[in-house]
Amino acid sequence: MAPTDIVYTALGIGALAAAVLPRLVRRRPLSTPMVFLAAGMIGGLFLPLPQVDPVRDRVWVEHLAEGCVIISLMGAGLALNRPFGWRSWAGPWRLVGIALPMTVGVTAITAWVLLDWPIAAALLIGAVLAPTDPVLAAEVRVGEPTEDEDDEDEVRFTLTAEAGLNDGLAFPFVLGATVLAAAGGVWSKGAWGPWFLGDVLLKVAVGVGVGLALGRWLGWMFFRARGSAFRLSEHMEGFVALAATFLSYGLAELLYGYGFLSVFVTACALRAAERSHGYHRVLHEFTDQIERLLTAGLLLLLGAYAATSGFPALTWEIVLLAVLVLVVIRPGTAWIAQWGFVAGPRERIATAFFGLRGIGSLFYLAYALGENDFGGLGDELWAVVTWTIVLSVFLHGVTATPIIARLDRLRSRRPPLTPP
Repeated sequence: MAPTDIVYTALGIGALAAAVLPRLVRRRPLSTPMVFLAAGMIGGLFLPLPQVDPVRDRVWVEHLAEGCVIISLMGAGLALNRPFGWRSWAGPWRLVGIALPMTVGVTAITAWVLLDWPIAAALLIGAVLAPTDPVLAAEVRVGEPTEDEDDEDEVRFTLTAEAGLNDGLAFPFVLGATVLAAAGGVWSKGAWGPWFLGDVLLKVAVGVGVGLALGRWLGWMFFRARGSAFRLSEHMEGFVALAATFLSYGLAELLYGYGFLSVFVTACALRAAERSHGYHRVLHEFTDQIERLLTAGLLLLLGAYAATSGFPALTWEIVLLAVLVLVVIRPGTAWIAQWGFVAGPRERIATAFFGLRGIGSLFYLAYALGENDFGGLGDELWAVVTWTIVLSVFLHGVTATPIIARLDRLRSRRPPLTPP
């Protein structure tokens, strides 16, 4: 029995499970990521599956996670139907503009105190664990595109939009950690000036600009082009979503911008071009299928790594840091960010609690360790991120269905909230 035969069999079972599991676990206190993660752990311990070391195989892990993130961002943007605006998107702006920087700072200080790490490594773990990733819990994100502008409750909308925006806006903090590490942990005005102008202002502006321009051009091409060959909405081919995703990401990166942010903005602009068209559902369904396959593969590998290498490297300080991030730091900063927000207290609590950590954190850490070794703390950094993701998958996977179902029942008894 060759190892490749086991791999092919596992791939087939995983692909089949990715199609069946979402329907089996629906309405149960269970999630598809929980199943794949547990399967990876069991397989890593008892089957001769390939072992992935994220330190040794950093480039491979980085690009696989990168592909999964950009595809999920396209799907998230296409699903959002609420017109863009400062007031209508007040929830996501609060979480990205207030909660995210606070989460980075508090997590960094906590890691510095608990783990006695250099300040650069502490800042990196804060930046890596700050962005949310609701792709790992379908119950807390907006579903497939619909024509109803009021179909998005505030919790699902805010978490989905936050995930789309903060996947790009957390990057400046990751790059800031690499700058600090390269400077030996010393705050240098000569280094931070170019970081703020380039990695913060310029890259964000380019990412948004490329996303808007490309999204509007694709919207015109898909729905209004004169030639039927270019008016792709008439042909209903879902794989075009991949073309939009890769084109947006590639152009933004080539122009020194944030590709993650560009992909999400492209998807939102494309949806805004013709909100009620059924082609959005076709594109979204295709990205959802690819996303599920990639996520399943990553979680299987992550589970195997956690069981064989990640968990043995755990210390009580690492375990405590992950628990604090998930049940104290993120909920606390997100609650503060929502003070005075239109949503009710139950919605604010749910939004604050469901700060999932997932695939994006894998990419950020792999990328940062490719730029600097952070004093040889690669194994420890991966242990923190792995344990946090595992804990998040199980904690939020178990609680998402009952909490969101209860909110839905309560919401059905009262008129929908209107953003300020």
